[in-house]
Formats: sequence, C-alpha cells, structure tokens
Amino acid sequence: MYQIERAIFDIRRGLPVVVNASGQRLLVQALEGSESVEALALLAGERPSLVLTRHRLAAMGMNLSAEAASLPLTAHISTNELNGLATAETLSQPAGGLLSGLKPAGIAELGAVTLMRRALLIPAALCAFVSQEAIATIEQQLAEGRLLQVSAEDATQCLAGAPGMLKRVSEANIPLDNAADSRFVLFREPDGLREHVAVVIGKPERWEGAVPLRLHSACLTGDLFGSLRCDCGEQLRNAVADIQTMGGGVLLYLAQEGRGIGLANKLRAYTLQDGGLDTVDADQVLGFGDDERQYAVAVDMLNALNIDQVQLLTNNPLKMEALRQGGIDVVSRQALYGSVTDHNQRYLNAKATRGGHLLEDVLSGQR
Repeated sequence: MYQIERAIFDIRRGLPVVVNASGQRLLVQALEGSESVEALALLAGERPSLVLTRHRLAAMGMNLSAEAASLPLTAHISTNELNGLATAETLSQPAGGLLSGLKPAGIAELGAVTLMRRALLIPAALCAFVSQEAIATIEQQLAEGRLLQVSAEDATQCLAGAPGMLKRVSEANIPLDNAADSRFVLFREPDGLREHVAVVIGKPERWEGAVPLRLHSACLTGDLFGSLRCDCGEQLRNAVADIQTMGGGVLLYLAQEGRGIGLANKLRAYTLQDGGLDTVDADQVLGFGDDERQYAVAVDMLNALNIDQVQLLTNNPLKMEALRQGGIDVVSRQALYGSVTDHNQRYLNAKATRGGHLLEDVLSGQR
C-alpha cells in the first residue's frame, strides 16, 4: 500500500511511475497536466500510447468489452489533440480513423488508468513499455529513487483503497442546528488523500435495534454553497433533522465528491451538462462510469463504531446492496428527498431513469 500511495503522489505531481507486470515494465504518466509525450518516449525508448476507459470509448462511439484500451500515438501529437481524445464531446476528425490501432488494455495498462482514477485525475494515462535498450537506464533510476515502481496487481486494486486499514484520527462534540447533541469522528484513509467524518447524533448507549444511518457523499457546491444544480445540501440537512427525530443515529460524510470522480472532474462534467448532456453522459465523456463511489470505507467506519444493523436513509438501492455485501444488516429503508426545482429537475430525472434512484414520489410531486 505504501508504494501505491507514493505512486499516486508522483502521478498527481506529473511524474512518471513504473508499473511492473511479470517483469514487463510500463512507464505511466498522467495525461492531465502533461505538456508533451516526447520526454516519456525518450525515457522508455518506445512511442507512448494513450489508455482510455471503455466509458470514454463508448462516448466516442466505440463499444468495447474490455475495461480499457490502448491507442498508439503518432509522433508530435499536440497537447490539444491529446486532451481532445480524452475529454472532448466531439472530435475534430472521425473516430474511426483515430481509433484504428486500438488494442484492449493489458493488466499493466489497466493498472495505469486505475491509478489515475484513484488520484482523482482524468482517467486517461500516457503509457510506454520500456524497450530493451532503455532497461538499464530505468533500472538505474529505480535504484537511485528517481523513479518509483509498483506491481500491476496492486495498481489495479488500488481503487478500493485499503479495506480494514482506515484510521480513527480525532473527534469532538459539535452541536448542530437540528441536532445539538452531535459528535464528529474523523477517519483517514492510509494514502492520506481522503478523510471521512462520522457524525454521531445522540447517545449511542441509548440506541436500540437498527441504527438510523445516512451515507452522504461530500458535495462542496451543494452542501456548503447551496448550489441549485443538485439537492445535496437539502438532503444533508434533512438527514440530520430526520436522524435526530428518530432518536439519534449516524451520518457518514464521505469524501466522494461528484459520485467519486472528484471536484475538478465534477466541474468539467458541469460544463458538459451546460452544453446539453445529462449527468451520466457528461461523466462518460470524461471516461467515468455512472457511479464511481466505493462503499467499503463506510463499512469500515460502521465496524469501528460497532454498528452492524441499520435503518438506511437513502433513495439509492446501490448503497443498500453495498452495505449488505459488507456484512451490514440493512433492516429497512427510509426515503430522503430535497426539493425539485427548475435547476435540478433534469439532474434528478437522470438519477431516477439512468441511475435507478427511487425518486418517483418526489418527481411526481407526491411528497
């Protein structure tokens, strides 16, 4: 896990890392922030490829059974052309010609694009296999600590974080407007990138049976600034009030901005939505699936709080299933709505029709 943490740090700084698959070394660099592929080509001794997810390729009109594919890059491709391949809604030339050399990604390339997702970058990776002539140089840089190497297996599994290794860091009483008797407990993931908060409302020793629980993914724009594009802030405050009314329980505030794609990518998706796409299609254009969130961290937080039976406040069946798969007994579900407005109606409709969220009552005005 330590090597993966360092690799993510280097990738976010724009540095290349080595992904090793059974002795075959792949030099990997983030597309985001990269100025040129020529330095990577010189170091590897081979022309780089661009690895794209199947979601991005589907947005470009290419159906792929593999999770990702590798696109060979021509010499002297410009930064604008590269970024267009990874994020543009429409390409400057027909996709067929651009993608004629497409090959399903191997395990090392899958690891590369997974590292990008874990680092909350655009899920597109510049990759080049190390040539025989360049092996000695790469090994020397690895020995000197100038390059970092991770295994392909570890890279492909890094999206789930490190189950069971979440650390309970600090806590304090924080009286809230709708729940004066509340305590914040902060948890930190091993890579240090994400911190999550359990808001414990009321006295745990007085709870009986299933504990009222809300899993709330952080939404800076909605929770803090009251954005009208979503109902997140209203759901957050309604959840606190409902849990208080139910006699106390827990709200897990999870660092999963933008359904797990991060704030930078969420803002990119918003710009695409302004052009007419819905939230699902906008995420797909950027290379993401319908929902990138991982809920193993929520299970770890509940285990740390000694909670194994819950009454879940949610409209999302995926959350119920994820908790059950993690060994949490979801006894019942309670709906949790915000208001439908002219600004968020399209977003809520997409969540219902394409994400499977149970929003029929609120969308039909039957609160």
